[in-house]
Amino acid sequence: MTITVHVPDVLLRGLDESPEEIGREARLAMAIHLYSRGLITQGTGAEIAGLDRWDFLEALGRAGVPACQVTSDELEQEVERAYQAHCERVAAYPAEQDRTD
Repeated sequence: MTITVHVPDVLLRGLDESPEEIGREARLAMAIHLYSRGLITQGTGAEIAGLDRWDFLEALGRAGVPACQVTSDELEQEVERAYQAHCERVAAYPAEQDRTD
């Protein structure tokens, strides 16, 4: 999809950047904003910005946007689920836990 944004010339006169550079910065700003709202993934953000994922992660850091979108509550729940699954495996196959390879 192509989105066209009209910007008055007067706003661009003092910027000393080409329209292409401004377009790249606008795509990056949009990608960071959408990512910060949890609407897109890191990969999609990188694609929108025209960057590889690593460079997008660095851009997130420069913008002060956390690269991890998991809340502490979600992380705690995930750890609890993993712990419960581990306990169930140990209970189901206790002999395998004593093996040393």
